[in-house]
Amino acid sequence: MTGSVDRLHNELDELTRLTPHVRRDRPTRTIIGSWFLLLISIAYFALPLVGTLLFSLRDPGFAAYRDTLKDPQLYKTLGYSFLIAIITVIVSIVLLVPTAFWVRLRLPRLRPVVEFITLLPFVIPPIVLVYGLLTTFSKPPLALTGSSLGSDVLLVCAYVVLSFPYMYRSIDAGLRVIDIRTLTEACQSLGAGWVTIMWRVILPNLRVSILSGAFLTLAVVVGEFTIANFLARPMFATYLQLISGNLAYEPAAVALISFGITWAAMGVIALLGRGRREKINVAGAH
Repeated sequence: MTGSVDRLHNELDELTRLTPHVRRDRPTRTIIGSWFLLLISIAYFALPLVGTLLFSLRDPGFAAYRDTLKDPQLYKTLGYSFLIAIITVIVSIVLLVPTAFWVRLRLPRLRPVVEFITLLPFVIPPIVLVYGLLTTFSKPPLALTGSSLGSDVLLVCAYVVLSFPYMYRSIDAGLRVIDIRTLTEACQSLGAGWVTIMWRVILPNLRVSILSGAFLTLAVVVGEFTIANFLARPMFATYLQLISGNLAYEPAAVALISFGITWAAMGVIALLGRGRREKINVAGAH
C-alpha cells in the first residue's frame, strides 16, 4: 500500500514537472505556425508583383513607365473607372442599407431569400448578365445602348448587381452587432422620422461595414472587363487589354501603376472613415 502511494506521488511530481514545458511548447508551436502561414500568404501575393516588376524593368531606362505615364488614355480610363466605382458605391448604399435594415427589423423571415438573391452574381456569369442587358435595352421603349449616357447607366446598374454579395453582407454584418430595434423605437419615441433615423443613427454605426463593402466594390469595378467591353465603355480594364495586344512591357507597368493607385484610393477611403467613433446619442435624432 505504501509503495502504491509513493508511486502515485512520483507520477504526480513528474506530471507537475512536465506541465510547464507543455504549456510553453504549445504557444510556441502556434506562433511558429501562424508566422509560417503569414509568410506563405505574403509570398503568394508578393511574388507575382515582383515578377511583373522585373519584367517591366527589362525595357531599358524605365521606358515602359515613361511611355505609360505620357499616355493620356491611362488617366482618362482610370478617371472614368473611379467615377463609375464611386457612383456604384453610392447607389449600392442607397439601395441596400434601407433594404437590409428593413429586412432585419420588420421582415426577418425574408432574410434567407434576400441573401440568396444577393448571392446570384456569384452564380450568373457576367457574360450572361451583359447579354441580357444588351438584349433588353437595345430596343424601344428603353433603348439605352443607343447613347453614351444610357450605356453608362447600364454599366452602373450592372456593377451594382455585381457588388450585391459584398455590400449586402458587409452591411448586414454591421447591422447584426447593433440593436437596431431598440435604437429605432427610441428614435421614434422622440419623434424622429425614418430618414432621420437612417441618416443620423443607422449610417454612423455602419461606417466601418460600408467602407469594407466599398473597398471590394472599388476593386471589382476597376478590374472588371467583360461588361465594360460588351458595352463599349472606356474602362481601365479595356484599356489594359488593348495595350496588351500591341505592346510588350507597357502592360506590366500599367498593371503595377493601377495596383498602386487602387491601393492609394482605398487608403484615402479608409482615412475618410477614420477618426473617433462618436457614440450615437438618441436624443440627437429628435
